[in-house]
Amino acid sequence: MARPRRRTASRCAQETERCTHVFEISGYSLHKAGVRAGDSIESATFAVGGHDWRIVYYPHGDPGEYDGQFQDYVSVFLELVTETTESGMAALFDFRLVDPATGLSSSVHSESGPFDDTATTWGTPTFMKKSVLEASFLRDDRIVIECDVTVIMGTPVSESRAVCEIPVPPSDVLDNLGKLLESGEGADVSFEVEGEVFHAHRIVLAMRSQVFKVELYGPMSDKRMKAITVEDMQPAVFKSLLHVIYNDSLPAMDDLGEDDYVEMVKHLLVAADRYAMERMKVMCESILGERLNIERVAATLALADQYHCSNLKEACIGFMNNSTDRMYDVMASEGYKHLKRACPTIFRDIWEKAAKSRKM
Repeated sequence: MARPRRRTASRCAQETERCTHVFEISGYSLHKAGVRAGDSIESATFAVGGHDWRIVYYPHGDPGEYDGQFQDYVSVFLELVTETTESGMAALFDFRLVDPATGLSSSVHSESGPFDDTATTWGTPTFMKKSVLEASFLRDDRIVIECDVTVIMGTPVSESRAVCEIPVPPSDVLDNLGKLLESGEGADVSFEVEGEVFHAHRIVLAMRSQVFKVELYGPMSDKRMKAITVEDMQPAVFKSLLHVIYNDSLPAMDDLGEDDYVEMVKHLLVAADRYAMERMKVMCESILGERLNIERVAATLALADQYHCSNLKEACIGFMNNSTDRMYDVMASEGYKHLKRACPTIFRDIWEKAAKSRKM
């Protein structure tokens, strides 16, 4: 079912203002000795969100309603200095202590909540034990407290707008590259394969294959050479290789029978290995793995071993070890005789896999 073409959207925005206030308490030992229990040290006022704030520090703890039970702690609070009757205002704050060794701060206490003329102070009487504070955060008789304050101002505003949906056409890069190969327009290099000539573009080949890049642009390349002879490859295979380079897909081979198709894919795998086309190589591995049978599996395994196709090799060994009867059938095939001659070391992998599967 087609989706509606008309769309709307909305966005909820909250206006905020943020600030970090750094409160340095120098002469820590003098404050500790000279300030009585219950007395505080206050920072200078600082403005955030249209209001004035200050940090209130109690060297011997805030007695308040706690009757001196937190005298082993220092207490820290954030206080709203200006009066306000505004509604919908809220603040978030984070008290942090600066490590004198690194200069970095770490959070000690965070809190949030609305504020007005009845709610003006936030903090904790148990900010930190004095012994811990002095051991970890006191240096040169000073400590540094940072307070991150975020003021949320007023009621969030939601905005609605119409959205015009403009469909984006699909990419046509591969189509254009394919047409470029077919037309030969701008081609600057040619390849001769068993008497057939194929025209291509140096930059496209170099972009898709590291081997072509070295051959066409490397220090040993001849920039003036217009035609390159390709040995040991059939014209149909090289043509398919170019198709993959320009289209990123294997060409249609509907005119080939099943056996001829499998043989062509094997040749393409070899070409992919020769020109370091890894994705093309895996494409071929996938096709060959799907078309394994008793007669083909041994020859395909030899190919996989020769060209280091680990996934295809695993698929072949798994196919052969599927059952004892299948293994006997494979051993009676012509391909198996070739496998014993060409890849004698591969039988260790076959028997090890078979032994593991029997244990399971």
